[in-house]
Amino acid sequence: MSCVAYRRHLHQIPELDNRLPETVEYVKSILEPLGGKVFTPITGSVCVYFDAGKWDTVAFRADLDALPVQEETSLPFASAHPGIMHACGHDGHTAMMLTLAEYTAAHLAELPRNVLFLFQPSEETTGGAKKLCEAGVLERYRVRRIFGVHLWPGLPVGEVYSRPGPMMARSSEVTVTVEGKSVHLSRAAEGRDALTAGIEFLQRAYDMMDSLPSGEPRVLRFGKMVSGSVRNAVSGHTVLEGSLRTYREDIFRFCRQQLQDIGKSLAAETGCAVSVNLSEGYPAVWNHEELYAKLCAQLGADAPHLLEAPALAAEDFSFYQQFTPGVFFFLGVGKTAELHAPDFSFDDEAVLPAGVEFLKKLLLLP
Repeated sequence: MSCVAYRRHLHQIPELDNRLPETVEYVKSILEPLGGKVFTPITGSVCVYFDAGKWDTVAFRADLDALPVQEETSLPFASAHPGIMHACGHDGHTAMMLTLAEYTAAHLAELPRNVLFLFQPSEETTGGAKKLCEAGVLERYRVRRIFGVHLWPGLPVGEVYSRPGPMMARSSEVTVTVEGKSVHLSRAAEGRDALTAGIEFLQRAYDMMDSLPSGEPRVLRFGKMVSGSVRNAVSGHTVLEGSLRTYREDIFRFCRQQLQDIGKSLAAETGCAVSVNLSEGYPAVWNHEELYAKLCAQLGADAPHLLEAPALAAEDFSFYQQFTPGVFFFLGVGKTAELHAPDFSFDDEAVLPAGVEFLKKLLLLP
């Protein structure tokens, strides 16, 4: 079967998080006949190791999980699972890596390294990459470089882009909880207004972000705010939910401390209890500069195009880069709906074979 056929089958059976029984069974059905060592180090994962008799190993990663999105593409191979869709291209990522695994098995004697494929769960939720790393897979198989690819709207169809250093953002989910005192509006002065305190927190947080140097890419936005219970009572409870994205860890730590300080100041001023919680999130995708330069020199005219600026989106491929040198790539899908949209799709016949050909070149790098 072709990578296009793989993608279209996977697109029909999307599953969430690490609950991926159909997806795992399908991936295993393709990998097991290839002769590599197939194993499952964490729930929802499939790995295959091809021993070429070399000392070190190159790894390739694909993500298996989908999104809780109702598909609106009208494709003949649309999702058969209501409310779940491969709206982020993971079906394409997996299809390309399955095809590359087939190529690996057929050309093992020609390869400069052993090869490990990591088909991971939970990229969209809890960071399956981190769990795979903690399982010791990279160390056990002496992985000394790792590559991953993501389909990317807005870039030319079938063209590969990347950059040294920062590629995607360090992310953290921000939850601010304000506990005040609810009273009837006729006695407003006796209450502690959690709604007003929440609004003030948001404004001070945005002002803090705006005060950072203009050359430092970052974003903080709150997309959800819930407060109060009725129109004629002072709000006693407010929750703000948002996301913080930066590239440098020192900037992230600075912003986190500033948000905590804003919360403490508001609590002192308003009498409300203010709790500011930031999730661990994902590190920044930071492409290994030396490996990036080396592969560009070796690929020559086939090197990836230079991505002018990093993306403020986040990706758990970054966890692998904490353990071993890695480079992440974007594969252009042209003018499509944005990622995570219910109508996201792409020309798989034009995109996926081009991606596989690029991945083959990475596989063969000395």
